[in-house]
Amino acid sequence: MNNTLKGAIWMCISALGMALMGATVKFIGSDISTFEKLFFRNLIGVFLLLYSIRGKNINIWGSSPHSRLFMVYRCVAGLTGAVLYFYCINKLYLADSSLLNKLSPFFVTIFATIFLKEKLEKHQIPILIVVLFGALLVIKPKFSFEMLPALAGFMSAVFAGGAYTLVRYLRTMEEPTTLVLWFSAFSTIGMIPPMLIKGFVVPNNTQLLYLVLTGIFATIGQIALAYAYKYALASQVSIYQYLSIIFSAIIGFIFWKEIPDLLSLIGGCIILGAAFFNYKVSKKI
Repeated sequence: MNNTLKGAIWMCISALGMALMGATVKFIGSDISTFEKLFFRNLIGVFLLLYSIRGKNINIWGSSPHSRLFMVYRCVAGLTGAVLYFYCINKLYLADSSLLNKLSPFFVTIFATIFLKEKLEKHQIPILIVVLFGALLVIKPKFSFEMLPALAGFMSAVFAGGAYTLVRYLRTMEEPTTLVLWFSAFSTIGMIPPMLIKGFVVPNNTQLLYLVLTGIFATIGQIALAYAYKYALASQVSIYQYLSIIFSAIIGFIFWKEIPDLLSLIGGCIILGAAFFNYKVSKKI
């Protein structure tokens, strides 16, 4: 099995894991705050990761002060994006929230060009403009607080794009497991103050089950994503990340009878079409 195929398989696993995580977050409901959901999600992740690496020769403390500094940057960007995404999930249809969050690969392209000095191909510039137009159809800008959840979903993609760009920068310095463990531990600690300020709610048995599943699915998605970028170039495998939108749409329809409105469907088709076109052109370059 070549590395490109390995990367594609890992990205598909990541897409499924993230879609299932979004579903479990929605199942928990709004009684439990976003901060508490993220606390449990990442606490579960820390335990799962520590268990998975026991007996293995993996340096969890980072290989150098330089890489540790950039892992902190990655954690801050990733946690900000996660808070915005969890808020968005509870306010929008699951497919819409997933669609907005999955704009992140396009921001990876922008950030990688600016900060990693990667070449921006000519065909990518009009694609980025088309994607922005598709996102506007989903967000439906208006001078009202009603657009805040959609705007949060859009900004979650911006911060996630920054975090994934840093993952790409760190991919030759640190093991994928180390990157995910740092993010989970940082997020667990970082969510304690706002969780306590907001008010800790003791979950019932059903909510506790979904909180645990959220942590499991999120950890699977994060590890699979890190391995996908480890084995293959983003241009080769990023298209498979969009399977999460399809998975989310199916889950949303089955459990909540969610059907996105016409503008969201058109915007989604534009974004998916642009992603597929970018993937096909990138393969030929």
